[in-house]
Amino acid sequence: MIKQTLMFTSPVSLSLKDKQMVITFKDNKDTVTRPIEDVGFVVIENPMVSITVPLLNELADNNVAVIFCDKKMMPKTMLMTLDGNTTQQESYKYQLNASLPMKKNVWKQLVECKIKNQSLLLNKVGKDGGVLKPYYLNVKSGDSDNREGAAAREYWRLLFDGGFKREREGLPPNGMLNYGYTILRAAVTRALIGSGLYPAFGVFHRNRYNAFPLADDIMEPYRPFVDEIVYHLYYDGAVNELDSQTKRRLLRVLFSDVKMGKVTRPLENALSLTTASLLKMYKGESDKLSLPMLV
Repeated sequence: MIKQTLMFTSPVSLSLKDKQMVITFKDNKDTVTRPIEDVGFVVIENPMVSITVPLLNELADNNVAVIFCDKKMMPKTMLMTLDGNTTQQESYKYQLNASLPMKKNVWKQLVECKIKNQSLLLNKVGKDGGVLKPYYLNVKSGDSDNREGAAAREYWRLLFDGGFKREREGLPPNGMLNYGYTILRAAVTRALIGSGLYPAFGVFHRNRYNAFPLADDIMEPYRPFVDEIVYHLYYDGAVNELDSQTKRRLLRVLFSDVKMGKVTRPLENALSLTTASLLKMYKGESDKLSLPMLV
């Protein structure tokens, strides 16, 4: 089932009644309700939004990702449940005991898939994706010679025509990329917790200040789905980078068509397949991840 994404850009009061989210508009006191079981993501952008603790607890119980934005309207913090799966303790043990060769195998597969999807996107928008083929065909265990980084330089040069630099605080369309990746990261974190995995135990990404390194690992092959949306927004003239309409378009990355094997499904559902396959690798039941292909 595809979960709803609710974004609040104006002052509202959010509360709980009978397993329903009650949305009260502060300007006219009108109310609407949404079944919490149908909600997957809540994005709170306006600082005048108020939300009750019982509602937050109910959202957490249903593994709903609640994202709070800062004064620049950029996603800043996230509320996630600490108890999203009934077999978490067992899964955590598998994660902690994962061997280094297994982790290197996981990272190799993630990098290969990411570069393949970058190549597919370049082809899709009329660029020469074949340039990246030597990179994804020659990824070593653990990507020891950093094929990912080398491919990224070629990819960004081709996708946005020459002078673009992918920098967090860089020129457009970096802001749109940042926003889309933050939404994607939240979705990956939600899927990991739903599969009983702990996002703090990374495979490749490591940073003492990063609470979700495993989410950063798993999101890599999904990044081109954000890039595709940003590409079209940018070349369609999204000058005001992050207005409400642009943000809503970026949120729809969660519903992008993703090819998993012979089946096409929404990205939100594909993430759960990927995280479940990672757990199987941790358990020694498989040596292959279920990974997305750009349609």
